[in-house]
Amino acid sequence: MAIKVEHEVHGRRKNRNYGVLMLLIGFVGIVFGLTVVKVLQLGDARQFETFDHVARPQIVPEEGTE
Repeated sequence: MAIKVEHEVHGRRKNRNYGVLMLLIGFVGIVFGLTVVKVLQLGDARQFETFDHVARPQIVPEEGTE
């Protein structure tokens, strides 16, 4: 026989959990939106690859090629 009595604390805790879920979804949405805007503003993919501040010889143009 299952007990189906739900205390008011369970209801409040469930509502708080839904609130935290909404905050987390909002935060993830903001971070995703900022990432999309940043990538779209770069335009050239080489700028995105060179932004890590590490010298990568394979993306440095050689003399006389450009």
